[in-house]
Amino acid sequence: MNGNDEEARRIYWREQMESGYKIFEALLASSVNEWGESMGSIADAADAAGVEMRFSATKIAGGLERVFFLRKGLLPDLIKIGRTMNERGWVLQIEDAFRSLEMQASLVRKPEVFDAVVQKCLWETGGQIPSVDFVIRRATVMVANIPKTGTHMSGSAVDISVIRRDGSEVSRGAPYLEVSEKTPMSSPFVSKEERRNRAEITELMEAHGMTHFPFEFWHYNQGDALDQILNERSEPAQYGAINWDPQTNRVTPVENAEVPLNPVKQFEAEVEAALTREKSI
Repeated sequence: MNGNDEEARRIYWREQMESGYKIFEALLASSVNEWGESMGSIADAADAAGVEMRFSATKIAGGLERVFFLRKGLLPDLIKIGRTMNERGWVLQIEDAFRSLEMQASLVRKPEVFDAVVQKCLWETGGQIPSVDFVIRRATVMVANIPKTGTHMSGSAVDISVIRRDGSEVSRGAPYLEVSEKTPMSSPFVSKEERRNRAEITELMEAHGMTHFPFEFWHYNQGDALDQILNERSEPAQYGAINWDPQTNRVTPVENAEVPLNPVKQFEAEVEAALTREKSI
């Protein structure tokens, strides 16, 4: 890789992250008219419909199991997506779906995730130690630290991969959870075939109501404030950040949804720990 290419990648990454931060600001100012809709199992819905799907077997963070549930009103569209993929020889793999506040807070602090954020900050600054504020600004786009801005906490988003029937993955240029200039959906740093795969998958998802997040090629959501903003709709979103009781299937809106899950002091400690791990490599 020559120096010019490296600088082009930095410029692109910086532009994408700043564009993402503007969306974050719009999310904080957005309106939500929470419907109180309960949750439903993606796996149960797929089984009932005879649709083949796969589900990630990895833990999310701190040993927490992934929760493959979504708002019930979104399940029919997701099942249609899965069926259409099956018809073309693909299998939809759900990497992640609903996250509780505890899960999201743990994910932000997960060393593999946080280290990737800090490493990208170091790369962007040319090796200069980034300020905590700068890391928070970038992490805001890459890993939602505020309930109101994270659609997984609304039960309205899925992270996906797509698998062929022979077990091979439909390549999109990088694996789930890539954190690099390849991560934005429109990245010019993946091959033409990989861009075409991204476009075909996104066209299929959006034909059934789900919207792609421009800064992560695996993330799709529907019915929340991000969906409204990206599609330039003015009406309040129907799904917002929730607390969910799996026993009663009751959802309640998160109070003070603008309050960060991990406060600044926690970020300071995490940045110091990440830099220490970086030095030890």
